[in-house]
Amino acid sequence: MVLLFRYNSYQSSVYFSSANVVTGKLFEWNSQVESFFSLNKINGQLTQRNLYLERQVATMSSQIANLTHDSTYLYHDQLRLLNEFKLIPARVIANSVDKKDNLITIDKGSVDGIREDMGVACGNGIVGVVYMVSPHYSVVLPVLNAHSNVSVSIQKRGYFGYLHWTGGRSDLAYVDDIPRHAHFRIGDNIVTSGFSSIFPEGMLVGKVLHVFNSFDGLSYRVQVRLATDFGNLRDVCVIDNTKLQEKVQLMRAAQDSIKARDN
Repeated sequence: MVLLFRYNSYQSSVYFSSANVVTGKLFEWNSQVESFFSLNKINGQLTQRNLYLERQVATMSSQIANLTHDSTYLYHDQLRLLNEFKLIPARVIANSVDKKDNLITIDKGSVDGIREDMGVACGNGIVGVVYMVSPHYSVVLPVLNAHSNVSVSIQKRGYFGYLHWTGGRSDLAYVDDIPRHAHFRIGDNIVTSGFSSIFPEGMLVGKVLHVFNSFDGLSYRVQVRLATDFGNLRDVCVIDNTKLQEKVQLMRAAQDSIKARDN
């Protein structure tokens, strides 16, 4: 067996490919057992979340109906936004929160339409970016990874930066280089900026928790309480935002054309 797999590249590749499938299945079975024992807690959280969302929708519908005199306006606007991208549901089968470079494994792969560099989110906020893809499984680079950089902005304020995690607590991250003249408050929402082809604009990331001076004193460092509970992450959606990717690619091509013309 050792001679067969060590000195024959084809048999070796088949073996390791099969081993990956076996590992994925083991992760999946383990996740199913854990999910079974946490169903009561998850159902309670979903119920509370649904009640909160229903209250929000009712309030917004009433306000918009009063302003537009059209009770169907919000419904049609939601359909327009949903048509902008496709959501691929997936389940987390392996996850870590206590390492410097945490990774997440989900039970969907290339046969399900998953590609590298797709955004991943859950019902509360963003999760991360698809990093590696096999036919039936994918590895996600979450926000809780030292190599993660997500373009974000302070909602309704216009100031933006890159979200990064420095280790430690799984519910805290930071945004650096916010200018000193920026006006914002504790509790303001941090959302995706839409400057990349990964996440649409306006997806919730977290809230401003504290504001510090930067190391050089020339800008602010914002501490963010993340909206996603990474320690209890089970169900996610992968965002297939092909239209946004086309827009970003067009913008980059235009910028390259302008630079080439100026040179």
